[in-house]
Amino acid sequence: MEPTISFFFDFQLSDLWYLAEAAWRTLLISALSITIGTVLGVVFGWMLFEGRWAAALFLGPLLDVFRSVPLIIQLVLFYNFAPIIGLVLDPFLSGVVILSIYCAALVANVARGGMEAVGPSMRRAARSLGMSYWQDLRHVVLPIGTRAVFPSWVGVALGVMKDSALVSVLGYVELLKASQILITRTQEPLLILTIAGAFYFALSYPISRYAANLEKRWAS
Repeated sequence: MEPTISFFFDFQLSDLWYLAEAAWRTLLISALSITIGTVLGVVFGWMLFEGRWAAALFLGPLLDVFRSVPLIIQLVLFYNFAPIIGLVLDPFLSGVVILSIYCAALVANVARGGMEAVGPSMRRAARSLGMSYWQDLRHVVLPIGTRAVFPSWVGVALGVMKDSALVSVLGYVELLKASQILITRTQEPLLILTIAGAFYFALSYPISRYAANLEKRWAS
């Protein structure tokens, strides 16, 4: 058989389905981590925005640690040290915990920036209309701040989705890990990595397009 004919011989249709299942697992761990991380990040951002002494003294430096230490080190340390304190978690849950905290650390700065984008004059105007602190926060600060930093949040979300590939070091079979397994078996790295890249694009592109359309709608 000619080499050009047998080039993709070892790659089968079942391998494509295997990559599709791994892409679903990538989407699952990413969606959970981004959702949890965004909620926590908004809360942390609000605490930093308010400037309470506890937030400035403890929360700020703690979030700096999670932003500064490489994610792969955080994953390995947590997965190996969690059982010492009685937390026996599988690779999926360990990945969700660390990715969520990492996402929260990034979103906290984004959320604080959005809240700071709402000028004090606008907040005073809201108070003069009889709004309480929480009404002002809900109806003025958060909506305006969200529009101001939405592109930054989308960048964080897409980054976390790509960083989810690092959970493969714990043995979680997401898209990158599945690609490595197939490359070892088929010895067809170019084909498999191209397909994996196409799956990553299929996961990321709709998010970026939806975000762009939403920004245009807000601007109009």
